[in-house]
Amino acid sequence: MSEHGAERTEKLAIDVQGLRKRYGDVTAVDGIDLAVRHGEVFGILGPNGAGKSTTVEILQGHRTRDGGEVSVLGADPGSGGRAWRSRVGIVWQDESAPAELTVQETVRHFARYYPSPRDPDEVIDLVGLDAKAGSRVKALSGGQRRRLDVALGVIGDPELLLLDEPTTGFDPAARRQFWELIRLLADEGTTIVLTTHYLEEAEALAHRLAVIAAGRVVAEGTPEELRHRFGSEATVEWRERDGTPRRERTPAPTRTVVGLMDRFGGEIPGLTISRPTLEDVYLRLTGRPEREDAR
Repeated sequence: MSEHGAERTEKLAIDVQGLRKRYGDVTAVDGIDLAVRHGEVFGILGPNGAGKSTTVEILQGHRTRDGGEVSVLGADPGSGGRAWRSRVGIVWQDESAPAELTVQETVRHFARYYPSPRDPDEVIDLVGLDAKAGSRVKALSGGQRRRLDVALGVIGDPELLLLDEPTTGFDPAARRQFWELIRLLADEGTTIVLTTHYLEEAEALAHRLAVIAAGRVVAEGTPEELRHRFGSEATVEWRERDGTPRRERTPAPTRTVVGLMDRFGGEIPGLTISRPTLEDVYLRLTGRPEREDAR
């Protein structure tokens, strides 16, 4: 690696350049570049089959790559040893906790795998399971089990937390409680990378986003930057004097409103102006709708 490349990698928690992965004749990841800064929450969006989970699995060191350079916390995850793995927390899509143990037993058991774990009781409280500490895992609700998965992901006090579809199956209330937990971890300085199908979740949590389609990054930036770059048209709605509703899509909504004010001689009946949402941008970039129940 060049001196410039080494300096770049040192400044980043994750540095991915030209990542490629094939499964037989299918190209799952086709030259992805990612740069995740220390301490930020980075979201990866994309439809099913876009390459999100494959990318995260490579970052975790649980899947090999066919090409490209990958640095996670300064090391190649393909050859990262035990010390490196202790710095990376992972929350899988599927549950990993043994069903017969209690919450407290499970967290204490996993804590033994790490050289400098967080206090198990503190972590149980952190994820909101203190009232369920003595309950067996099999007796927990789906949302509570997901919280336990997060507890197991953070018990080692990781510098980096990788979350693959962390709130799939959550009801809206449980999802928002989970968001508060992620914000708390981010405030503590944890770097967080999450894949998600939920556009509202990405906008609520991520400092920056990468949108992946067909194994490539098609856009990257803050939610606001993506809306500005790829959702330039606003929608102006009003009612004519006879009550007929009208709508106009325009890149210059102020000009449209000024013209309407001149025509109406002042107040514009039923005026509303709506800007493109992140969902509008996502659909434009990927060219396909996203299903909330998709995996």
